[in-house]
Amino acid sequence: MNMKIMVCVKQVPDTEMIKVDPVTGSLIREGVPSIINPFDLNALEAALQLRGEYGGNVAAVCMGPPQAEEALRDCLAMGADSAVLISDRVFKDSDTLATSYVLSLAARQFGPFDLILCGKHSLDGETGQVGPQIAEFLGWNQVTYVSKMTRTEEGFVIDREMEGGIEKVMTRTPIVCTVTKTHYEPRKATMKGKLMAKKAHVETVDSKTLNGLDTGRIGLVGSPTSVAKSFVPPDGEPGTVIEEPTAVESAAKLIKLLTKAEAI
Repeated sequence: MNMKIMVCVKQVPDTEMIKVDPVTGSLIREGVPSIINPFDLNALEAALQLRGEYGGNVAAVCMGPPQAEEALRDCLAMGADSAVLISDRVFKDSDTLATSYVLSLAARQFGPFDLILCGKHSLDGETGQVGPQIAEFLGWNQVTYVSKMTRTEEGFVIDREMEGGIEKVMTRTPIVCTVTKTHYEPRKATMKGKLMAKKAHVETVDSKTLNGLDTGRIGLVGSPTSVAKSFVPPDGEPGTVIEEPTAVESAAKLIKLLTKAEAI
């Protein structure tokens, strides 16, 4: 029942401190501290809980600049067994498709894995595309918005968060899942874990040592999507508060207001 689990980790700028250049419309990242994408920490916690219950090995994998090694050491401090940093200037400006391609190659090179876990999305992109795209590159099953996982002989029984309820899914391994925080609130690293992480080996892979890499599928040239502009939305007009005695009267007033505004 021992599993080999890969957790995809991204180092992102602290979005609470990011500002947008009013002239260029680009994000101002200088001087903004980087953090591990919080949803990736939920994925790591899920992996650590599964290892604790069923046994196995957890590898944290990050594609990013050299300073992203710090994020991986944080993962080791939390309890990951190993860490891999995929770093090279040629990966710069990769979109989600190019990033997923690179991570799928890493999964093949450092696997075989039974399970790949990602956060449900990243703070700086919020596309939720990387996990499903990795699954597509590998030809694996995938389940998104996973709130709970239970191991079976052939795979997992999974609780999947849906609007208004929970969907139960049974699936075989290997599988890629994107994880929510419902049952996987990240643990705090212990002092012993932090000390061990400082001395631990973080394996670094570049474009020359990543097996099977097609450089035409990475970076700006290999990215079919791009961000034309980033901007802060203007402040809107203050809304209207409807406070009628009953729900029926509130609904009637809302319809009247929408009709007047020609919104319906």
